[in-house]
Amino acid sequence: MKRHIALVVLALCAFAPAFAQVPRGWMVRIDRSTTGSDPDAPGGVKMAPLGAGFRVSAPQAAVFWNPANTASGSYSLKGTFTLIKSSGYLEYYGLIFGGSDLGAAGQDYLYFVITDDGTWLLKRRKGATTEEISDKTPSPAIKKPDTAGTCTNVLEVGVMTDRLDFVINGTVVKTVPKSGEAAKTDGFYGLRINHHLEVQVDGFGVSKP
Repeated sequence: MKRHIALVVLALCAFAPAFAQVPRGWMVRIDRSTTGSDPDAPGGVKMAPLGAGFRVSAPQAAVFWNPANTASGSYSLKGTFTLIKSSGYLEYYGLIFGGSDLGAAGQDYLYFVITDDGTWLLKRRKGATTEEISDKTPSPAIKKPDTAGTCTNVLEVGVMTDRLDFVINGTVVKTVPKSGEAAKTDGFYGLRINHHLEVQVDGFGVSKP
């Protein structure tokens, strides 16, 4: 009986992300690089409470969510992202929402993210593929890293009955109809931090209108 239990535990561990540390109640899904010119860094993914928020270190790209965090109907999802160290790569970080099956092969979510060169993008992830809603777009609303490689940007998604507003530092950078790839907005919300990044996340959460 003890041997059977041990085998079950080992089997479950085989599906858990290796070297990932997250707060109690949080989950992480690691997306390893498949590009030789942009490899992952060594070390493990870490998400730790710091101040009123979280510090995320991501040698590998990862999605973070808490199964208790869901949103539906009309809502606003917001987070303040401080890039602690510029990666030297154009790696994106930001919000995910409308998520389902995040830990499974059928993962499905929308993501709104920014990077060092002052561009943002909006996509839907479906399984192993992504569907583009808005390709990388420059915006003067985005604060770029300073000489120390740091910057702070506030990202917000406003979900309404007929449309979605995407906001950076108080400026609406895109509005899309709530249809097509942007139709499904109910579900889990969380964070996506690409590899080589260290980011502090504060003021993260959902509010209702």
